[in-house]
Amino acid sequence: MIQGSIVALVTPMDGSGAVDKESLQRLVRFHIEQGTDALVAVGTTGESATLDEEEHCDVIKAVVDYAEGKIPVIAGTGSNSTKEAINLTRRAQQAGADACLIVTPYYNKPTQEGLFLHYQAINDAVAIPQILYNVPGRTACDMLPETVGRLAKLSNIVGVKEATGDLSRVQKIRELAGEDFAIYTGDDATSLEFCLLGGNGTITVTGNVAPKLVHEMIMAAIAGDNETATAIDEKLSALHKQLFIQANPIPVKWALTEMGLMAKGIRLPLTWLTEDCFDQVRAAMRQAGAIT
Repeated sequence: MIQGSIVALVTPMDGSGAVDKESLQRLVRFHIEQGTDALVAVGTTGESATLDEEEHCDVIKAVVDYAEGKIPVIAGTGSNSTKEAINLTRRAQQAGADACLIVTPYYNKPTQEGLFLHYQAINDAVAIPQILYNVPGRTACDMLPETVGRLAKLSNIVGVKEATGDLSRVQKIRELAGEDFAIYTGDDATSLEFCLLGGNGTITVTGNVAPKLVHEMIMAAIAGDNETATAIDEKLSALHKQLFIQANPIPVKWALTEMGLMAKGIRLPLTWLTEDCFDQVRAAMRQAGAIT
């Protein structure tokens, strides 16, 4: 089981919106050096919605290659089309990914039975560890703990990223899915409490900017060391908020350019962070020690 701080990696781009492989390699090396526990390639933060299929798979392969086996790579392979999700998951397996993160189908609003059958089809088609991803704020679809419990019995489904911010779901999912099932939060602001309640880690946006601190905070929380985890999280609290001052990944990409880790680049319909937000994000970065 992968535990700890799993960074939802941005996809660096140049001014024209083309993928910047040099910066991508720099970011992967940065996370290895800073102690990040695993990386997610081409999730929501990686702008999966605006990369075409070939770019999507190419970025996954690049992250796997740059990681050189030093850090697990989880590939984002979800879609609102079951056929497309199977294809992306299969291609991620061929690229050497360690696991896949598969978001609930978005926009078409499947029933709970539809969700079960969607994930069952992917499970049956591709023999790679699969992590469910529930983020109803983006997908307009909420996968209930009872459905997670059913899916946990399938051979390749090993965990869930629960991004509702509802802390009561940790215990519910644990009871339904069992002790060997990984439960990750996708909500940075409540990641401390989530892990103290028995979660196995966070799939984090904040970890892009302050990877060492997020790793240390999450590992302390998993160990039940509330005092240490709380002291570290106080340094991160402003980042948890300000990195969502505009739609993710707008603020985090701006922050990484401030750190000199990548160039200015994002794809429409997302736009660059507006100047009125600069001071707030900078102050949060200073509080976390990401910049001086």
